[in-house]
Amino acid sequence: MNFASFTDAIRRRLQQPLPGEAAHQRMMAGARMRTTIRPNEKTRRSAILILFYPYLGDIYLPLILRPLYDGVHAGQMAFPGGRAERTDENLIRTALREAQEEIGIRVSDVQVLGELTELFIPPSNFFVQPVVGMMNYRPDFYPDPREVEQVVEVPLDVLLDETIVGDTQIDVRGTLIDAPFFQIQNHKVWGATAMMISELLAVIDSAK
Repeated sequence: MNFASFTDAIRRRLQQPLPGEAAHQRMMAGARMRTTIRPNEKTRRSAILILFYPYLGDIYLPLILRPLYDGVHAGQMAFPGGRAERTDENLIRTALREAQEEIGIRVSDVQVLGELTELFIPPSNFFVQPVVGMMNYRPDFYPDPREVEQVVEVPLDVLLDETIVGDTQIDVRGTLIDAPFFQIQNHKVWGATAMMISELLAVIDSAK
């Protein structure tokens, strides 16, 4: 797939109505369906970056493996990103700044293509804005060891392979929850990240 044609198609598609919740539900964990937690006055804003780049004749995007720590998202696969700061003029800036801090990319070389649907994360009480961008080359990654255990470069062809989708039970702080997942390079990608990937795939499918 030609990288320029692909990113142009994604840019155009992101200007149209998004798949949103219908796509999210395909990868929604059982615990999320049952939760009574809703956004409130303490809910904070954050943003992540979905970054496409060409490499070895394919199209790639990076995921990160969070290190083990005392937190609700410890040891999980995610997109680079984090909470908004007062100095961020908008959530696009948040996504770029956090990606630079976490994986060391040169954000001046990122072209923003658009945004996916904002997603509420009940366990951490965050609204997360997914921002979609591109670089014309494979970036050098300099992960912050405090926040990133590993950068996992994922070929788009892998994400488009329907056989990587599964369903399992995951132990979350002593509680087993049913969770659909994407199996990517020996990692199970589930939860909010899987829901974002599901909407991204719906966007890609309808952009063809």
